[in-house]
Amino acid sequence: MAQFKFTALDAKGKEVQGEIEADNQAAALARIRENRLFPTKVEEVAAAGGKTLAKKGAPKGALQMEIRMPKFLRGGVKTKQLVTFTRQLSTLVNAGLPLMRAMRVLRNQEKNPTLRDALAEMAESIESGSTFAEALAAHPKIFDRLFVNMVKAGEVGGVLDVVLARLADFQEKAEKIKGKVKSAMTYPIVVLVMAVSILTFLMMVIVPKFADIFSDLMGGKGMPMLTQFVMNASDVMVKRLPIVIGVIVILVILIRLLAKTNFGRYALDKFKLGAPVFGSLISKNSISRFTRTLGTLMSAGVPVLQALNIVKETVGNEVISKAVAVIHDAVKEGENMAPPIAASKVFPPMVVSMVEVGEETGALPDMLNKIADSYDDDVDNAVAALTSIIEPVLIIFLAVVVGTIVIALFLPLVSIIGGLSG
Repeated sequence: MAQFKFTALDAKGKEVQGEIEADNQAAALARIRENRLFPTKVEEVAAAGGKTLAKKGAPKGALQMEIRMPKFLRGGVKTKQLVTFTRQLSTLVNAGLPLMRAMRVLRNQEKNPTLRDALAEMAESIESGSTFAEALAAHPKIFDRLFVNMVKAGEVGGVLDVVLARLADFQEKAEKIKGKVKSAMTYPIVVLVMAVSILTFLMMVIVPKFADIFSDLMGGKGMPMLTQFVMNASDVMVKRLPIVIGVIVILVILIRLLAKTNFGRYALDKFKLGAPVFGSLISKNSISRFTRTLGTLMSAGVPVLQALNIVKETVGNEVISKAVAVIHDAVKEGENMAPPIAASKVFPPMVVSMVEVGEETGALPDMLNKIADSYDDDVDNAVAALTSIIEPVLIIFLAVVVGTIVIALFLPLVSIIGGLSG
């Protein structure tokens, strides 16, 4: 058993220090929490001459310097780090700690410099008389409108810890879906990159060498049609590659500039929703985000019109955003939510029916979250099915392309060998 020295906070926020015996640090943390204490510092001590001595760190009185990078060189705050902060803050507030004390505790243990500095600035704002939501709103790159408005609702309703826990759940589910999509698409992307690399090598290195050989051996005779096509394609890639790359770069820049305009963004999002194979996946993911965000906001006590305004800006798809704006205007005029949702023709009948039932039973937030859960499962299944289809298609594509090039190179050889034998 090892001896551990700890500093912790009790339910009233008072700092408590002491020592405890445990097999390891994890066990020590568990024992401290069993006593309804929140540990802020735990370190092992080593026995020496019958006395307990803390493990040595920096020499006492030594000058410690913290190298701080400029803000523009620091990284942002990842979703996982924000989820951890939200969950820990919810736990501390639920344990009865004052908000300022909880934020100091989290600031002291935070390793991300961007988030740590933001917490320090937020603490100063709150001390100056700002609300927690107003302090969060001053850092829009870290805390979006959804986060700020849910916290505002939690402060007004006196249920800040519950709202923070719901926010953490929402962020975790969104990150889980994103992670599944990324991991599922990793293998197809690797195969596609390898296919393009092999094709480029063959067309720019191997085929030109065969073209020189054939021009000498064929003696001016015409080559087979397939071979001539491959040779011409190779010639274009070798001699006009900078032009091809330039055209691709210009197209990408034009698309990005177009995406910054309202019309262009709407047109691109409409194309995404109607795209073959991927359109259904994007649509389900967008509907899941819409219903989960709206359900989470309404569960936290945010008024429905304010919630719809927030969803309109955070849904991530201009087509659905415009549909939400129409729904907002209809609800503002006193209508139920289900009729304008059906009239938008963006949402499937199942969503319309479940929203209608939720409004009739008074359990709309729960119904919206159930819709989101259902669509999350559909996205998981769609990603798995899409991955299983894409992998063999890419492999077959690579085999067909390489096979075509090989056949095109062998056709003149057959003609040459036939001429020599004759």
